[in-house]
Amino acid sequence: MTDSLNRIRPLVTAAVCFAGGVLFASTMDWTPWSHAQSGSTTVRPAAREVQSLADQSDAFVAIAENLTPAVVAIQTQRTQRPAARTRGNIPPELLPFIDPQNAPPQEGSGSGFVITEDGYIVTNNHVVADADRITVLMSDRKSYDAKLIGRDPQTDVAVLKVDAKGLTKVALGDDERLRVGEWVLAVGNPLGLDFTVTAGIVSAKGRGSREVPVNQQNQWAITDFIQTDAAINPGNSGGPLVNIRGEVIGINTAIASQTGYYTGYGFAIPIGLARIVWNDLIENGRVRRAALGVAINDVTAEDADAAKLKKITGVKVEGCSVAGGPSPACDAGIEAGDIILTLDGVAVDRVSALQRFVRGKKPGETVSVEVNRFGAQKTFKVKLLEASTEPQVAVAAPTATRTQVPSLKLGLELEAVSAEFVQKNALTQAQRGLRVVSVDPTGPSYTKLFADAGDVITGEVTGSKTIKALSDLEAILATKQAGEVLSLRIYRAADKSTRVVNIRIGG
Repeated sequence: MTDSLNRIRPLVTAAVCFAGGVLFASTMDWTPWSHAQSGSTTVRPAAREVQSLADQSDAFVAIAENLTPAVVAIQTQRTQRPAARTRGNIPPELLPFIDPQNAPPQEGSGSGFVITEDGYIVTNNHVVADADRITVLMSDRKSYDAKLIGRDPQTDVAVLKVDAKGLTKVALGDDERLRVGEWVLAVGNPLGLDFTVTAGIVSAKGRGSREVPVNQQNQWAITDFIQTDAAINPGNSGGPLVNIRGEVIGINTAIASQTGYYTGYGFAIPIGLARIVWNDLIENGRVRRAALGVAINDVTAEDADAAKLKKITGVKVEGCSVAGGPSPACDAGIEAGDIILTLDGVAVDRVSALQRFVRGKKPGETVSVEVNRFGAQKTFKVKLLEASTEPQVAVAAPTATRTQVPSLKLGLELEAVSAEFVQKNALTQAQRGLRVVSVDPTGPSYTKLFADAGDVITGEVTGSKTIKALSDLEAILATKQAGEVLSLRIYRAADKSTRVVNIRIGG
């Protein structure tokens, strides 16, 4: 009996100790054993993240599946033609033996997307420009010969038509609501790879012609691009850029690259701008453009100081006459040097915003333009004209790099206009003053005044002073301190325009 108790006693002691330990643990705020075993405190957040990623992946899959049938591949052929200069050098007796049709056609490719069930398709102008034959390939491998309805080099938008019914069309979104950082997908046919989908985010909005390698030689081009890091390569041109809801918010059109291939920067035409253009092409067979008739530039720090603006914003009127054409803005009272702040109460903080606003208007409409004129607020009513052969929506004034040499305060070499210069450029008395001979590339006038554009300084704006001789300018500079802004009235012989240039005086 005693032996039995001795054998049982350790077991009883162990049981009592275990029960006491459990009771003690239950009074402490320790992880319950069931949770610790299941590991839910560490797995649950990960599970939520995994589910979130799965949901996002499913969204991308759904967009790709629903959108791809509305995306097309475009193939073009263009018969090679001898250049006019080449033909002029060919003896007439040999011309009958030279048949350009015997040369293999030049081929090109790009992308596009269906906007109506009865076969209207949108792509880039540069995809189909000068093509003799355009073929559209659908995702189901059907192909159609396409008719070019119209194209617009200024916005790089073109419209095609195929003879088909019941096509799948894209859903259109609102690029105005698009935010930087949003997910987007690019769909197209890059590098010969049919119907490819890439993903990225919106990197920026409102990119202008100086930031995007498109239409840089066309001063009339309207540029207001969406920037994305979704991979875009040759062949993607004309394809859709799509938001996370599967709505098209842009037309992929360009990349910024030293090699010609994707390096992280792609650009798309906002769908709101593109839609205006393609509706015009379909309804009118041409693009009807409203115009203010002014040359404009983004506001600089010097411009903001001269206008006493609290921040650098708005659009500066550089000149009132565009290529010698009419200017309804300046006829209404707007002057070179004014800074446009709002149109119909809508703030315009840069050139692309103003261009986009005007592009949304029809010729003949009247808009209210609020400007700042060297600190004074003024409002004008401007009736927009229709730009004729060249779209005068709002022309970005030229900027470039220029020559060299002296003068500390302005960095200019100047001389009174010569009789020859006056005669050659038919200058009036008001257009005569100090001609810019050269510009110091390290001075404050660099990229603002140009010798080879025939810039002539004719006056100082804020003091309403005429400048005819170097002594006139020196007298004005004597009243200024280094760092102050000097507002000069400039006549530019190259385009026969008058503008105001604001220059911060050097030391």
